[in-house]
Amino acid sequence: MLRLLTIEFHKLRYSKSAKVLITTYFVLITFISLIASIEFNIGEFRGRVADMGIFNFPFIWHFNSYVAATLKLFLAIVIVSMMSNEYSNRTLKQNLIDGLSKKEFVLSKFLTVLSFAFLSTIFLFIVSMILGLSFSDYTEISIIFSDMEYLFAYFIKLVGFFAFCMFLGVLVKRSAFALGFLFIWWIMESIARGVMEFKLFRGTNIAENIAQFFPLESMSLLVKEPFTRLGAIQAAAAQMGSEITKDYGIHWYQLLIVMVWTFLFVYFSFLLLKKRDL
Repeated sequence: MLRLLTIEFHKLRYSKSAKVLITTYFVLITFISLIASIEFNIGEFRGRVADMGIFNFPFIWHFNSYVAATLKLFLAIVIVSMMSNEYSNRTLKQNLIDGLSKKEFVLSKFLTVLSFAFLSTIFLFIVSMILGLSFSDYTEISIIFSDMEYLFAYFIKLVGFFAFCMFLGVLVKRSAFALGFLFIWWIMESIARGVMEFKLFRGTNIAENIAQFFPLESMSLLVKEPFTRLGAIQAAAAQMGSEITKDYGIHWYQLLIVMVWTFLFVYFSFLLLKKRDL
């Protein structure tokens, strides 16, 4: 496995665009800290966003995982470009001639996906820990390390999404078309859910129960939006006579759905390569 990873990182080492995108991704994650300096004025009340508790333990694990996950497109571009370059630069054919099997080739790409997701998770952990220790009102060990399942969900979400991008790169062969297909797929999922929710199964939870099995939807459900968890938002809703009752938890079956999709994307990538005449 180390040999396969070495081959892939050797290719990325000489790709200027990949290095720029990867660096941009990690730099943007560190920019989460800039949110702390944002000030707002509401009437006579002035304050900073950090004072709202977004960097409090354990809420920070949920908040930062959600924000960082929105930046995953940068690494997705790297994954898709990595696959398309194998065709345009004919390195795929050369690797196979040099003795690399198609199974090993797909495995090398998936190991790269795992590496990106793992490094992103470790980096997010470090950034969140620094921000939490700097701004959190609660620094007890038991509180700091609670709710860390959001980091695991973030990792699984990235692996699933990157595996999907890898499959699209194998399927379409061109990075621009693959990213376009990804956008079209997201639109198709949104339309399908809208039709079910407002036409076929209006007034029921059937549409939601079906949509959770869609690839992109299942990934988005792993780390739900955290903003309505904030005490200020909850208090404002209570003053308006409403109550926010939303499930923010991470459930085993949601993780399992994404894991199954990840396996299918890797397997389908192998089947495509196996059947193609390269």
